[in-house]
Amino acid sequence: MPNIKSAIKRVKTSEVRRLRNNANKSRLNTARRSFLEVIAAGDAAKSMEAYKEFCSVIDKSAKKGVISKNAAARRKSRAYAKLNVEA
Repeated sequence: MPNIKSAIKRVKTSEVRRLRNNANKSRLNTARRSFLEVIAAGDAAKSMEAYKEFCSVIDKSAKKGVISKNAAARRKSRAYAKLNVEA
């Protein structure tokens, strides 16, 4: 445990950020899982709606810095490719 006051504060803020990032990553994985389940079901209208929801979650995560801008673009691109293959 750090002895310096600013280092103690950094430990606290780092922990808060870590928990927030984990929550956002969990939200991202949940959205991905539900998107893939809808695609597997085969309903085109629901698939497009799930894709939009997934992209929204990805964009929010990228905006908050949980994933990078390029990672967000890559994930959306791969999701769209899956959408077109399954449809």
